[in-house]
Amino acid sequence: MTFQTDKMRIAKRGAITLIALSALLFTATRVEAWGEAGHRMIGLAAAQAVPGDMPDFFKQAAAQLAYLNPEPDRWRDRAEKDRDGALDGATAADHFIDLEMIPADRLAGALAAPNRFAYVDTLQTLGLKATTVGILPYRIIEMTQALRIEWSLWRAAGDEATKRMIEARIINDAGILGHYVADGSNPMHASVHYNGWSGANPNGYAADKRMHGRFESAYVEAQLKVGDVSVLIPPVARIFPSLRSATIAYLHESNSLTERLYQIDKAAPFGAQTTAAENKAFTAGRLAAGAQMLRDLWYTAWITSLAP
Repeated sequence: MTFQTDKMRIAKRGAITLIALSALLFTATRVEAWGEAGHRMIGLAAAQAVPGDMPDFFKQAAAQLAYLNPEPDRWRDRAEKDRDGALDGATAADHFIDLEMIPADRLAGALAAPNRFAYVDTLQTLGLKATTVGILPYRIIEMTQALRIEWSLWRAAGDEATKRMIEARIINDAGILGHYVADGSNPMHASVHYNGWSGANPNGYAADKRMHGRFESAYVEAQLKVGDVSVLIPPVARIFPSLRSATIAYLHESNSLTERLYQIDKAAPFGAQTTAAENKAFTAGRLAAGAQMLRDLWYTAWITSLAP
């Protein structure tokens, strides 16, 4: 009797441990798009594609811009979260937006809110929490505006010492902006289907709560190189008349590819050993979309910093 009881206790503890580990994995992958390798690829590919008329110090900062791209995920260090969860709790929603959560007839109005606080208020009137829906478009717009201000200050700086200090700020802000732009190119960061298909699933898509990690970390690290991404970036940079319109359109495009991602995964599940051509073409295309958008936001901030 004691032996059977002990076995039951051990089994129960094992089940609890498995549930806890699954919860940790679920929480981690909810906000970490592309993993370290994918983020670095996007940062490097974007930096290598900047137009020639950008200042030399920026064009020479490719390695640092690539290094900084994963930085906001590093802030989510588990040990630090255990010490004091303030940083993680304050920034987690910056990494995603689950567009389907906002009623379709209210979506445009919600995203027209002038700043993140007005957006939060708008979601509350719909019975939604910003921490659940996500704030990604506002983080991208905010950081691009900060970068444009720094470029304006750099242009106006009257001495070389001040310019050098502003240059450090520009590279840092551009690198951190890159993280959120990269997040947005992963369809799972613009959708409720962020780690396996959510809700009704008549097509039998993956619902294993490991989809996110299989796709953006294991597969990308094993099967993609920066050259696969760079070759897909158009050579001419865009200048966006409206940061808001460009950012929202970018996230809508990413969201529109969510089901395609799951269809590809159903045909050949993403993983380190997956070699199907369709998986690689789709993934390289999304990484390139992130790098192109990042390059173009950097360039837009530089060019439009000339305006008063």
